[in-house]
Amino acid sequence: MGNTYDVIMDRRTTHFYTEQEVPEELLMRALEAAIRAPNHKLTNPWRFIRVGKETRPKVTELGVNLKCGDEAPEAHRQRVYKKLSGPAELIVVVQALDENEMRRKEDYASVACAIQNMSLVLWEEGVGSKWSTGKVTRHEQTYEMCGVDPETEEIVGFIWMGYPLQTGKSPRKPLEEVYRQLP
Repeated sequence: MGNTYDVIMDRRTTHFYTEQEVPEELLMRALEAAIRAPNHKLTNPWRFIRVGKETRPKVTELGVNLKCGDEAPEAHRQRVYKKLSGPAELIVVVQALDENEMRRKEDYASVACAIQNMSLVLWEEGVGSKWSTGKVTRHEQTYEMCGVDPETEEIVGFIWMGYPLQTGKSPRKPLEEVYRQLP
């Protein structure tokens, strides 16, 4: 087990992955950590959908079509396909929608914290992740494939995960630029 501060400071979004599978036990630990996120009123707004081997190619194909369109060169389509199909796992993170607008905002914050918890547990064990949004996460076919009712739930994003092929930099503004103290 690593030091929490070090794991937070070291974590990076992963874009490219090896083919190595993520251990089932680690995935379950990451999801257990996710549901321990701060959550005002204990609404438990998060839902996690693991996209399996039968559904994954359909989600990938939809993503490629939405990202590339009909006019994209085949080489570009193949790069996008590889990027979307490369991670070992795909978890769709969904928020149960509360009727109260303020509670809905609080719940979104909780879901974001859940994603962070999951990402940190994975990173501590050498597994990278990427929280992504975009057309495919908002498309009605994705909602249908994942069994998400858009009247009562909203897809917050996809969490791609796997062992990093490479890691990049994580540029951040210096603390002095985003922090101030009042008298």
